[in-house]
Amino acid sequence: MSRNIIITGAAGNLGSAVVEKFKREGYHVIALLQPGKDEEVEDADDSYEVDVTNEESVAEFVKEYQLQYNELDALAMIVGGFAMGSIEDAKQSDFEKMFSLNFFSAYHLVRGFLPFMKKQQKGTFLFVGARPALQLEDASATIAYAMSKRLIVSLAEILATETKETNIRSHVFVPSIIDTPPNREAMPDSDFSKWVSPKEIAEAMHYAVNNPALRNMTFKLYGEA
Repeated sequence: MSRNIIITGAAGNLGSAVVEKFKREGYHVIALLQPGKDEEVEDADDSYEVDVTNEESVAEFVKEYQLQYNELDALAMIVGGFAMGSIEDAKQSDFEKMFSLNFFSAYHLVRGFLPFMKKQQKGTFLFVGARPALQLEDASATIAYAMSKRLIVSLAEILATETKETNIRSHVFVPSIIDTPPNREAMPDSDFSKWVSPKEIAEAMHYAVNNPALRNMTFKLYGEA
């Protein structure tokens, strides 16, 4: 029987690395893509256009998934965004954008698939955090981003408590700076060798999913940054 994984943001730099890793390891990869962007992920077995920041769109996908697939082994929630802004600078609209991209894009899926995983009594949620959410001294220049990612960490902790009597697990992967073309362009004078690569994060996710002894871990993938 195929092992199924849903990956949001599958066409992005990190998402495509996660798709490639799990496909190579024999998983049936279901990629979620942005509606209307004409995105393609060659390594995916199935693709759906879903606005993961919209609860109605996610609810429709959850219904479709339950009709098409028997089980869900893992759900990797990669969609997210970044924004600078201190307490003095960040406006309510900045918080709303960051909360939508970084928190609700994961929350809607957790809300939709938690009953499904409870029924099958297993499954792994894979969240993407951020170092400023854990090291608050790094949060002052990115207050909306840091707080939205802090909500992700808290969601994973609450989920772990609710599912402690099951084989449902929640892991958070916390990178420092991910080595992507946009980040290199934004910080051209940095030492890229100190950053964490998307492939390294994908390897960590696969390791976590396939080691049942690991429960509700936070993986700090800081590299040397």
